[in-house]
Amino acid sequence: MGFAMADPATTGLTHDVIVVGAGPAGATAARVMALRGLRVALIDKAAFPRDKLCGGGVTGRAMGHLRAAFDDLPEALFHRCDDVRLMAGARVLGVETDGPPLFMTMRRDFDAALRARAMAAGADDFCGQRIAAMDLATGTLRLTGGAKVRAAVVIGADGVNSAVARALFGRAQDPAQVAFALEIEVPGATSSHLELDMVAARWGYGWDFPKAGGRTLGIGGAALRNDDLPQRFDQWLRARGIDPAQVRIKGHHLPMGEVKQVPGRDHVLLVGDAAGLVDPVTGEGIGWAVHSGQLAAEAAIEALSLGRPERTLALYQARAAHMMRELRRARLVAKIVYHPRLQPRFLDVMAQSRHTRRRYLDLLGGKMDYVDLGPARLARLALRLLLRRGGPAAG
Repeated sequence: MGFAMADPATTGLTHDVIVVGAGPAGATAARVMALRGLRVALIDKAAFPRDKLCGGGVTGRAMGHLRAAFDDLPEALFHRCDDVRLMAGARVLGVETDGPPLFMTMRRDFDAALRARAMAAGADDFCGQRIAAMDLATGTLRLTGGAKVRAAVVIGADGVNSAVARALFGRAQDPAQVAFALEIEVPGATSSHLELDMVAARWGYGWDFPKAGGRTLGIGGAALRNDDLPQRFDQWLRARGIDPAQVRIKGHHLPMGEVKQVPGRDHVLLVGDAAGLVDPVTGEGIGWAVHSGQLAAEAAIEALSLGRPERTLALYQARAAHMMRELRRARLVAKIVYHPRLQPRFLDVMAQSRHTRRRYLDLLGGKMDYVDLGPARLARLALRLLLRRGGPAAG
């Protein structure tokens, strides 16, 4: 179904929908709506391609969401990994070689490819311009380049420090629920082996992800629990034979699973990191960003087809109910995996039980949902860990 653009002379609208942020969530939303005939303004302060701190892991679940929204992404964007080494510092918890595949991507290339497809679908390009003024009540944004855009629906896909979320709620994220990560890129030979260090950071982990032509290494965890993260990262890199003085270290905040209970207001939506949609166990956000972008686009399409843009949030929330349940359950799992009293015991179980390692990798790879871990099963696991005798210290 196509949409006739409202007459600007009578409505003052320049577009049907404004999308703020051209990362995976925003590019997905823009593409889906543009393909359905909506006139979409895609705004981002950065010009693309641009660098983005991110491990770049794409799970099987995320790949499914990508295929639903983008049917022509080149295979060269992804590097497949089948071997996973689970570590606790220097301690090897296990090596799995036949779990669900994980795909690694360089965000600079990946984001640029998604944005290009949104542009090809017909979205109007306002990237490389910052927002000078924002009036969400009327859906009006003025850009530093002088342009003024106005639309019936606004989608905030502008990340952890979302200007749209700040305009709605006074702040983008609760500081107590934000993570911080440090990361480097190292050129070298390509590998199919990736490594996760479960104790590299408090309430977080470390990653060594192979990419085409190199590796991405980083550690991240709850920001308020890791005030010594630079020192920990220095030691972590040196343990891997990398001199921190010889590499470019990037740092960035990211959500850690505190999902916005109400992700917007009436005709204004939040998606991806702006809505806190990051797995609190794995830190993975690409899949949820793409999925939320798709759901937001579908909600906007329906609301505008009804002539009821103020219904957009309600329609979005109805579509996103399963996603929100999944992330709430993931927060319960994170409290078992990372709690300082439970974590050493959980790691002992992981080291001793291949079944536990496989279930963890099934969650990581998107083969299993967190809602599959019912409340009774989670309670039994927590009780088992509480009653377990303390094992060796976790690295």
